[in-house]
Amino acid sequence: MTTRPQRRPAAAPRLDVDALWQLERVGSIALSPDGRLACATLTRASMEHNRTTSALWLFATDRRAPRRLTLCGDKDGQPAFSPRGERIAFVARREQEGARDATPQLYLIDADGGEARRASRFAPGVESFKWLADGRRIVFAAWVWPEEKGPRAQSRRHARHAARKESGYATGQAFYRHWDRNLPEGRVLHLLLLDLASGRVRDLFEGTRLELPRDSEGNAGYDVHPSGARIAFVHDPGARQVPGNRCALAEIDLATRAVRTLADDPQWDFGAPRYAPDGRTLAATAAQVGVRHTALAQLALVEPQRGWRLAGAWDRDVAAPLHWTEDGRSVCFAAQDRGRRPLWRQDLADGAVTLLHEGGWVQSFALAADLLLLAVDSARHPVQLWARRAGRAAQRLERFNDAPLARLALGETREHEVRGARGEAVQFWVTRPPGFDARRRHAVVHVIHGGPHAAAGDTWSWRWNPQVLAAADRPGGPGRVVVQVNYHGSSGFGFAWRDSIVGRQGELELQDIEAVSDWLLARPWVDARRLYAAGGSYGGFLVAWMNGHVPGGEHRRYRAYLCHAGVFDRIATFAADSYAQRPKDLGARYWEDLPRVLAQSPMAFAAQMTTPTLVVHGALDYRVPDCNGLAYYNTLLARGVDTRLLWFGDENHWILKPRNSRQWYREFLAWIERHEPAGRAARAR
Repeated sequence: MTTRPQRRPAAAPRLDVDALWQLERVGSIALSPDGRLACATLTRASMEHNRTTSALWLFATDRRAPRRLTLCGDKDGQPAFSPRGERIAFVARREQEGARDATPQLYLIDADGGEARRASRFAPGVESFKWLADGRRIVFAAWVWPEEKGPRAQSRRHARHAARKESGYATGQAFYRHWDRNLPEGRVLHLLLLDLASGRVRDLFEGTRLELPRDSEGNAGYDVHPSGARIAFVHDPGARQVPGNRCALAEIDLATRAVRTLADDPQWDFGAPRYAPDGRTLAATAAQVGVRHTALAQLALVEPQRGWRLAGAWDRDVAAPLHWTEDGRSVCFAAQDRGRRPLWRQDLADGAVTLLHEGGWVQSFALAADLLLLAVDSARHPVQLWARRAGRAAQRLERFNDAPLARLALGETREHEVRGARGEAVQFWVTRPPGFDARRRHAVVHVIHGGPHAAAGDTWSWRWNPQVLAAADRPGGPGRVVVQVNYHGSSGFGFAWRDSIVGRQGELELQDIEAVSDWLLARPWVDARRLYAAGGSYGGFLVAWMNGHVPGGEHRRYRAYLCHAGVFDRIATFAADSYAQRPKDLGARYWEDLPRVLAQSPMAFAAQMTTPTLVVHGALDYRVPDCNGLAYYNTLLARGVDTRLLWFGDENHWILKPRNSRQWYREFLAWIERHEPAGRAARAR
């Protein structure tokens, strides 16, 4: 699936942050049961109003022109066709019929257009949902007070909670915050059943200890049986929910509310249940976390009367959601592989895994009838929608960003390898600026990915876009080269690679980054005096780590660093939402083996830090609390190291608002410009 390169004027402008935010973003996708229609969210940004809006768009898979389906909402999302395909349900907060939603609600709209109508009025709101087979009912997830009985009691409690004057958050829970929000105080995530005709809501978990995992995102954690009689779901079987706990798989009968366990093993973490078309088998993911917490998720098959088994061993991490083929003989899923995210099919008869789509990054997909719908991006373009039928060429369904991209000059991204830590091959990506001239010397910027179990890949980035960072360093300048290394620990390279950094974080990764820097400095088109490094989250940790381990001073290897949302103090970072996971990664608890923890903490090496650093952090970052960024900045100040702080009081682990993003990019590029050496050599050799 490729697109022909667009012919651009010789002096075409390069992608900058303003042009980046003018591009449109395809999000959630859905496919009608007959495969004739597709629906997707499309998000547009306004730099003037400093916000984004999302609407639903409808696409005919026979390549007729797409059309906008919803007009009145500003955050319409999660579209899903009804079982017969005549209606589309979605989640939104709207003002309709004189009432404004205080929380997200379910809406219905006819697939051929018209006015959307509110389908739910559940005060705590709707998080995610799925249709039942009869098309008359919907199961949805919502945060509820478990001690309250019935929707009216939930509404009264919600009204009292909304009217309270106190701002304190009191809890005794172990799992009480996630990414950028405190989990709703005193509430848990339940599954509820909505009857569309009457509006009646029934809490399926009411009166039980059951709840969905508190870090659930979307509806991949539960599925409806083809008969509509049962729902499979994952839950934490522990007496207390703790971040990182393993999950079990269970099934609830909608008529009796009887619950039976399908898969519960202390050694295994289950997820992403999906019923086969005939309802006899359930596909799920299973990771053997009892042996190693870094275990990869594998495809598993559950037969309620016979237990569960792995569908076959594979050294890649199977990602949710799972989709069965129509004949029930195979299961499809996305899984990262060497900096890409292809679509795969695993045949159940022999466990063999084959490629369905390679190249780029499959963000999401759907199957219906004989049609495969793909949302795929790459380093060259944002998400595109493609439809493919068996035996036919793939068809592009939209052209939202073709015209603006055609006016821009983009650089080339190439894949390379070098020998890194332990003598093993390390993959990395090099993005050259538009009009790259190998006769000129260029500045080089490392952009180090987070995770650590993530990857730099053939994908379009909105927050760390290499094309924007590689653009001209000044009018008429040669631009920069951007490098992204998939160091040890990165995802998509198998279990051994992923697990290699446990208990010694920073060690192998730095060797990999330095090996790539050595390779770069041997290129004739690299200006050795203009090497920079930047990273976010775990990449920010690695930048801080480099500052304490790579010699600095007047003849420093790296001119300057940018540390975004990076871990500086391992002990202070125990305040993070992921605090239960961190001792597993470090191989120690700080109160039991402080030296081992400090050996993996940048702050312990502050005395060696001399390289100028721009520190960026958001106050709403609960994954890496901003005490890290502030302490790092203050430490560099106290040591007399050139530093600058960019702190956002209204952003989380990422910078999401249009104007804040523009400020972030401008500060980033200005920091590099500020540390360019005097009389820099960017001239022809």
